[in-house]
Amino acid sequence: MNSELYRHTTLGNALEDTLEEMIQEGIVSDDLVRAIWKKYDKSITKALQKRAAAKLTFKADKLVNYRFCDNVWTLILEGVEFRDGPHTYEVDKVKVVAVLEKNKWH
Repeated sequence: MNSELYRHTTLGNALEDTLEEMIQEGIVSDDLVRAIWKKYDKSITKALQKRAAAKLTFKADKLVNYRFCDNVWTLILEGVEFRDGPHTYEVDKVKVVAVLEKNKWH
């Protein structure tokens, strides 16, 4: 499932570090860790579907790199401006990953 992409976020990395520490200390088993990751994958997908804006526009000063492999587009952009209704956010660099899953883009 492509929701595993969210394991490489700040939140996912923090969970991974915590689980590894708990495994080393013998607090959790490998089976419990797999169950936790499964729940994380479902929860993060559900939260994003429920809370993420349905529409967001952006423009970039520069497309640094792009790649399409195995139905996954990866774009590296610089000088990016995001618009969410009346709000505008500017960032120096953005990595966009778009995955085709079950005939839908995510």
